[in-house]
Amino acid sequence: MTPAQRQTLIERYAHGHRAVLDALAGVTDVELDAKPGEGWTAREVVHHLADSEMTSAIRLRRLLVEDAPALPGYDEEAFARCLRYAERPIQPALDALAAARSTSLQILLLMTEADWRRAGTHSQSGAYSAEDWLEIYACHAHDHAAQLNQILRMARTGTSAA
Repeated sequence: MTPAQRQTLIERYAHGHRAVLDALAGVTDVELDAKPGEGWTAREVVHHLADSEMTSAIRLRRLLVEDAPALPGYDEEAFARCLRYAERPIQPALDALAAARSTSLQILLLMTEADWRRAGTHSQSGAYSAEDWLEIYACHAHDHAAQLNQILRMARTGTSAA
């Protein structure tokens, strides 16, 4: 990956939180809890984003600090169930998402070429570098913002997933 490609991904990463907030603009509690199709409600997606971002923030730090770290995956469905995503307000999760992104962005902007070459092993996907991390998380919030837009559009129109 070239420095220019990394910079493009860093810029996308920087705007991920805003994409989520834009998707949630004007959302009501009824819409947050609507389940117009299979999968998670908008409320559950927001909590997933917070937990995923906090997990990813630690992964990035471990990649930069530890030699060849073993990075565990986690059971997203178990997190949703055990951490009661469906029962919790979303504002603290949005705050956690913002904080994890903001502090990780500071680190990304300071990384050297040597930092970008650091790698470890992810328990679910194998070899996992700092660049792999960036490719995944530059898109993660945007992908879920699109998911939120779809869920909320279905909730607002009373349609279900096809």
